[in-house]
Formats: sequence, structure tokens, C-alpha cells
Amino acid sequence: MKKSKKIISLLLTSLMVMSLAACGSSKDASDGGKDETKKLTIWAWDPNFNIPVMEEAKKIYTEANPGIEIEVVEMAKADVEQKLQTNLASGVTDGLPDIVLVEDYNSQKYLQAFPGSFTDLTNSINYDNFADYKVQLMTLDEKVYGVPFDSGVSGFFYRTDILEEAGYSADDVKDITWDQFIEIGKKVKEKTGKYLLSFDAADGGLMRVMLQSAGAWYFNEDGSVNLANNDTLIEAVESYKKVVDADIAKPTSGWTEWVSAFNTGDVASVTSGIWIIGSIKAETSQSGKWMVAPTPRLNDSKSVNASNLGGSSWYVLDSSKNKDTAIDFLNTIYAGDNDFYQTILTNQGAVGSYTPAQSGSAYSSEDEFFGGQKVFAEMSSWMNDIPAVNYGTYTYEADSAIMAVVPDVLSGSKTAKEALADAETQLKAQIGE
Repeated sequence: MKKSKKIISLLLTSLMVMSLAACGSSKDASDGGKDETKKLTIWAWDPNFNIPVMEEAKKIYTEANPGIEIEVVEMAKADVEQKLQTNLASGVTDGLPDIVLVEDYNSQKYLQAFPGSFTDLTNSINYDNFADYKVQLMTLDEKVYGVPFDSGVSGFFYRTDILEEAGYSADDVKDITWDQFIEIGKKVKEKTGKYLLSFDAADGGLMRVMLQSAGAWYFNEDGSVNLANNDTLIEAVESYKKVVDADIAKPTSGWTEWVSAFNTGDVASVTSGIWIIGSIKAETSQSGKWMVAPTPRLNDSKSVNASNLGGSSWYVLDSSKNKDTAIDFLNTIYAGDNDFYQTILTNQGAVGSYTPAQSGSAYSSEDEFFGGQKVFAEMSSWMNDIPAVNYGTYTYEADSAIMAVVPDVLSGSKTAKEALADAETQLKAQIGE
């Protein structure tokens, strides 16, 4: 209980710096509390991804169940989180939806801070049909509370023409380590004058990719902070320094500069989640010049050439007045409809973590942009090898503390271990550990 109170306190503190504009009244999720209406309200963000995916699910389900009404409410991600946290912390459930989208990095924070607020789906969904790493992150005390949605399976996306000019083939970049990646980057820079990657020193995304490949995270199994003595994290930070010292990374700031670097051809690759494909394909003139290889691994003996970055899942609020309908909807579409997953892959590039869908036609199709490579089939197979980790309750807080000290490592003023000791002290003070 003490831990839950600390988490709630931190959540509420973060709300104070966010806009209160989204805190206005909202319509009751069950349309006035009348059970017979069979109305479901769903909260989600991203009008180009999550919203059209859910609208497709809504269309399929309501056509087969004409007595059901589904309202998909689009909000900014920060507003979804703010409204959810405010209602759960206050104990007021009238304004809550029936189903809500939760980012995977935040799942344990909500489950631990607000026990009893989300429906136990352990015996309602066949979790054998989902990637194990997704199921584990929504599990608490051996109970599973969500329905896995999109995968953030990562890959090493690269320009074949630039790497070939430097003397590298597709086989040369498969199943490599980060040290080998750096050596390739040096050769590419020497032969072509191109950077291998764009690098925002303030973004912890690549750090999370490195960590998960080894089944490691920022915390011990009991949830306690583990930065200064975390050998995998130390290697990841040291790898950041190696990349910078080798001069194979173009410094960027923010999303736009980062994406622009590979769209303009200034850099030859990007290692990120599968969702980056849309941004890569935005530069149509590069069609046929890209391929994707498995994510590089650390030297850590537990590290594999498979990892994850991002992703989210669906949760049913326990306060829902149409809980059974909400569960049936998610079970029917997200846990049982192969055709649905082919459609959202084709239309939105959404790669689900529902493994039976991987045998579908959309997944096995060749992609002309990637030189005829069966990108989705290959990346989906890597998804099954992603090590499961518990993201804990303070992933973003840990991320911020670490990235704040990374410049000390890059400048050489501190070792990775020394800098991480500083980050650990700051993080423990922040969360009250």
C-alpha cells in the first residue's frame, strides 16, 4: 500500500505541470448508466494509427452485433493519461471509459498504483496466442489485465546502396553486435562520407532497445532501482560513447531532425521500432534502396538480436457497466480475427502481437520499397524472440535521470558507472526510495 501511495503521489505531481484543459466533464461511459444500452466508450490517441485501427475493429464488431454502440474518443496521449490518472486517483468512475489504451511502459505504474481499477482478464483471453514479452508486462501477481496490441519489435533499417558502396552485403549486417555495428559505421564514413545513424543524445530510445535485448531494465525484480551496478546498462551507456567517439553519428535534436537525417540521405541507417517504417517510406525517392536486419546485440551474454521499442495495449476498466461486452469485443477482434490484423497491417502498418496473424497474406507479402524483402514476416518472427522484461513503475523517470548524465560520459568527465551512480541518487530522491 505504501508503494501504491508513492506512485499515486508521483502521478498527481506530474499532472500539476500538464494543461488542465482536458479535465472538463465527460459523458458517462455507459450513456447514463443504463445497462441495456450496450454502449462502449473507448479512449485512445493518434488519429493516424490507433484511432483508425480501433474504428476498423468497431466496424467489424458492430456489423455482427447491431445492438452494440461503440464510441471511439480521440485525445492527445497526454490528455488520455491525465484524465485516466485524475479519475482513478479521485475514485470517481462515472467519467471513465469502458476500454482505454495504455502505453506498455506505463502499464505496471497503473496496475500497481490503482489496484482493482482494471479487469482481470486471465481467464477471458487466450494469451498463448500473443508474444510472451507483451503478456508479461501486463501481468501482476500472476493475473493478466490487458489485451496486447501493437508490437514495437525493433530492427536495423539500412540503405543498401550506401552500405554496398562501403563493401557490405546483406549477410554482413545480420546478427551483429553493437561493436561490429560501430566498425561498419567507420567504414561507411570512410568510403562514402555518410554517417551511419542520426543520434539525439537526449533520447533514451536506443538505450531501451539495448537493454531489452539482454532481458534487462532499470530496476531489480523487486522494483528497486538498479542503475549504478547494472552491468548491462553500463555497457549500453559505454556503447553510446563508442558511437559518438567513432564519429559515425550525426547529432540531431528532436523527432523532426532525427527523421530528416535518414529521409535526406545524410545517414545510412536507423535502428528503431517497426513503426518507423512509415517515416522511412515517406521519402518515396528511396524506394528499393532499403532493407532491414535484426537489431544489433550487446556483448552481454544474455543479449540477443531481437528487441522492442514502444507499443501499447488495451485495458478494460473494472467500473465498466458493460464489462462483458467490452471483453467480448476485445476477445472477438483483437484476440481472434486474423483478417482484421491483415487489414490494419495493410492500411495503417500496424503490426499486432497476435501471433496467429503472422501467417496471413499481408504479413508474407514482399515489399517493393525494401527491395522485395518480406519485412513484416521477418520482423514478426523476431518479435517471438524478444526477451520479456518488467518495465516497472518509473521507466520514464529513470530514462530522464540517465539521459541527464549521459553528456558527462560522452564528454569523458565521468565513467559510465560514476555517471549512473549520480543518476541513481537523483532517481531515488525523486521517487522516495
